[in-house]
Amino acid sequence: MKKSMLLVGAFLAVAAMAQAKEVVPAPVVVEEAPVQIVEKEVIVYRDKEEGFRPNGYVDLQYRYYGDTEGNGTNYSSTNKDGWNKNNNYSRTQLLGNINMTENQSLEYRVRAYNSLDENNTSNPTAVGNGTETRLRYFYDHGLLGDSKVDLTSRVHYQNNADDDYQAVEYQARFDFADYMFNNDVLKTDYFVLAPKVGYTWADDNSSDYSNQVGMDLYTYHTLPWGFSTEFNLYFTENFYGQDQAFNNGQDMKDKNFTVDMEFYIYNTTNLYTNGNFSLDLGFEGGYDPYTWSQEKKFGTADEGKLGTDDAKYSLYALPYLQANYAVTENMTVYAAAGAEYRDWAVNNEHSAKDWRWQPTVWAGFVTTF
Repeated sequence: MKKSMLLVGAFLAVAAMAQAKEVVPAPVVVEEAPVQIVEKEVIVYRDKEEGFRPNGYVDLQYRYYGDTEGNGTNYSSTNKDGWNKNNNYSRTQLLGNINMTENQSLEYRVRAYNSLDENNTSNPTAVGNGTETRLRYFYDHGLLGDSKVDLTSRVHYQNNADDDYQAVEYQARFDFADYMFNNDVLKTDYFVLAPKVGYTWADDNSSDYSNQVGMDLYTYHTLPWGFSTEFNLYFTENFYGQDQAFNNGQDMKDKNFTVDMEFYIYNTTNLYTNGNFSLDLGFEGGYDPYTWSQEKKFGTADEGKLGTDDAKYSLYALPYLQANYAVTENMTVYAAAGAEYRDWAVNNEHSAKDWRWQPTVWAGFVTTF
């Protein structure tokens, strides 16, 4: 009996020791858990520490426009060979965008034109030496309630190079892109409806000004094989500070309603890539723009019909070759050559017949920050 009791006691002692052995790893698990939590907290803390950093891009470009086919340098309003009044000139452009905060950005574009034609004084309306400045400030208010509509305010300022006018405009831009048709074939980048108010005035601060109210539509779609399309509509009611002449000077009006339509097709096809170097075949073209006016203001001056038509349009096509070289991860230099084919001499809706080529080359660099 005593032996049995001793055996049972020995068995229980061995079992207890074995159980104690199995429990030993438990403290290791408990020690590891806090380490994982600490690492996760450190990662979150670093993200908050970095926060938002201003970013954007800068694109500086020099562009040269040659002589239009059959145009020469002897343009005048009565010369049938004067297809295009703007020839042999250069344009230096500074373009960029700064995202200042998560919901504020500033877009800028400055263009300096320089005539390279010593005889351009014979045509005072041709491109001369001038600077055009355009500034656009955006404030993104976010989504409207529980909808997918994004609201952005835009304030626009422009000082034109080819005349003595300045303009300011405010738009409330409602983007419905998330409600549009999107799949692997068609992507809606933006679909914006924008009610607007604007004011345009002459530099001499005279009564030569106009107030504008209206609505714009901006759309952009990405398609397969490097294609994309842009379609815009501008509905504008103009209220003039002084009466304007229409219908070849027979009508004087203090207001006018206009509709402008733009439609562009873009394509970029890569031809060759080797390391940081690439060569692309590019194309852009379309209506630039089609314009309708409630009052007759268009026509052909050479035929004595200036101001006798209520619509005009211009079409163009620009094929080009562009070489790109990525100097660094954030900087790329580029150079391109092409020719623009356009109905230069069109002044009304029914005479799109005088098509000519104008060669153009450009080079520049773009950098992101």
